[in-house]
Amino acid sequence: MTAASAAPAPNDPAENPAAERYDLADLEPGATMRALRVHGVGGVEQLSVDEVPLPIVVHSDLLVRVLASGVNPIETKTRAGKGMAGVIDHPFVLGGEFAGVVVRAPYELAEFQPGDEVWGMLLTPHYQGAQAEYVSVPMLSVSRKPATLGWLEAGGVPLAALTAWAAVVDAGRVHTGQRVLVHAGAGGVGHFAVQLARFYGAHVIATASERNHEWLRELGAHEVIDYRSQQFEEVVDEPVDVVVDLIGNVADDTGTRSLRVLRDGGLIINVPTGSWPTMHEEVAAEGRGIVATTLKLSPDGRVLETLAQLFDQGDLRTHVDGAFALADAAAAHEAVESGRTRGKNVLDLRPGR
Repeated sequence: MTAASAAPAPNDPAENPAAERYDLADLEPGATMRALRVHGVGGVEQLSVDEVPLPIVVHSDLLVRVLASGVNPIETKTRAGKGMAGVIDHPFVLGGEFAGVVVRAPYELAEFQPGDEVWGMLLTPHYQGAQAEYVSVPMLSVSRKPATLGWLEAGGVPLAALTAWAAVVDAGRVHTGQRVLVHAGAGGVGHFAVQLARFYGAHVIATASERNHEWLRELGAHEVIDYRSQQFEEVVDEPVDVVVDLIGNVADDTGTRSLRVLRDGGLIINVPTGSWPTMHEEVAAEGRGIVATTLKLSPDGRVLETLAQLFDQGDLRTHVDGAFALADAAAAHEAVESGRTRGKNVLDLRPGR
């Protein structure tokens, strides 16, 4: 495992594969690639790096050479029997987000052309995942990669940042003057939710372990609560307008306790699927006009374009906690499952890694 480095020099061919000439003759039918696949429900022993056929490219799909792909809780949960485990056929290529270089466009005047640096999100399981050397992805699910981010940083952003956007902007409609509580503020989705809520003018409160407090303040949190030593409902001194719940009731009844800090008519957004099955019943029992919603994600390239602009103008930042070779994916899964990740863990698929 290595820490992420700064963005690569744009003219360094060793670090900037967009400058490479990809031999499309090697990508004809029958060609193969390396891909991380899960072969059944269980521990990390269910993971293996296999030689598999190139993905099918149809309609408006792009063929992208993947250079980095973030590892998210949905993948570890799917491997362990939750998440998407009930709707995939094993073996299955994991991975919902990526950054890479377009190697094949659907037509001559398509928006994205070979050599373009892009990032995107896959709507799995409709598509096989992105933790592979190549991926087939609809043009509407990508945008140009932020110029200010290196490959490892960019590869760990799209799914997590789109989730945060969906919570804070689409569902939450967070705006100036509101108070927003973000649980698990130092995680992949959480550290983007903190920044977006601050960007849109809210007073932001985050829960996180003490080692992440100063970092979260640098990202824009006004208050940070140590969930290990403090009960957040005893520390929050004024009601909040919105709770972005990235935990649910799987740990210390975090979702249920969050209702105590919401104002009458406030909003709670529960993000992890299945993490709080009784949410709507509990909210109804409160009788205070609280609105509760779960969240489903759309891989929207237009939002990714906006996020790229926010990164390039310095309004969003990300952090790669660990970078792993594809062969070390088991260690990446274990790092995610430890619950101690600051920001993101990423698989490094650049040539030679």
